[in-house]
Amino acid sequence: MNKVLERTSIVPNIHLLVIEAPEIVAKIEPGQFIIVMLDEKGERIPLTVADWDENSITAVFMEVGTSTQKLTTLKADDVLPVVVGPLGLPLQIQSSGTVICAGGCYGIADIYPIARALKEKGNKVISVIEARSKFLLYWEERLRKVSNELIIATMDGSAGRKGDAPMVLKELVKSNQSIGHIFAMGCTFMMMECSEATKESGIPTIVALNPIMVDGTGMCGACRVSIEGETKFACVDGPNFDGHKVDWDLLRDRRQAYITDEIHSSHKPH
Repeated sequence: MNKVLERTSIVPNIHLLVIEAPEIVAKIEPGQFIIVMLDEKGERIPLTVADWDENSITAVFMEVGTSTQKLTTLKADDVLPVVVGPLGLPLQIQSSGTVICAGGCYGIADIYPIARALKEKGNKVISVIEARSKFLLYWEERLRKVSNELIIATMDGSAGRKGDAPMVLKELVKSNQSIGHIFAMGCTFMMMECSEATKESGIPTIVALNPIMVDGTGMCGACRVSIEGETKFACVDGPNFDGHKVDWDLLRDRRQAYITDEIHSSHKPH
């Protein structure tokens, strides 16, 4: 049993979950994730670890379906029967000069440990965060502390510059800066657009793929993705891949496979 230390709403539909998990803290690295279950018969929910200290891990998630709706009912001192991790391969954090971390939605939090580790390695870190409007932004001050520069983009222009992360990436790539790596985390469409924005430049653009996942150990095959025509399992071979090599159409189709079932489930009494 893992005790919940905090569960709060950060902005509409985005929630923060802090779990007591010293065993996971001892091994966690940037880019890895956990799987939680609300009860012994519940769905297994993968969550990227956005921060940790000596005793607890923090995940930021979006409320989208039945299981994540149930997650939002947690409160301090509740317990989770299953918290498994760390899972997935950690990111290779190295000295690359100038690096960019782009985040949108829950990905704003997920780039935080990556930016922190990259800066600790001596990189110049440019963090780019996007949202539809100012009221959907969060963790700006956290990211400023681990970045050399923070660029904010909102679709309605209510904060920072008007536009989105892919637009900012295009500008940065054309600015003649020597960029070693780009990391993008967020919804599938956002990561795809970021990858398209940097493809011509050839700058490695690492994305954290979010296909449907069941067991998280490579046994079920539900999270398979196509990378340069080769089948990979996001849970054990990823979740981080070069976005220029991802078959985005296939990923999008597989993510939509259970949308109708999810809609029906969310309207049933629980």
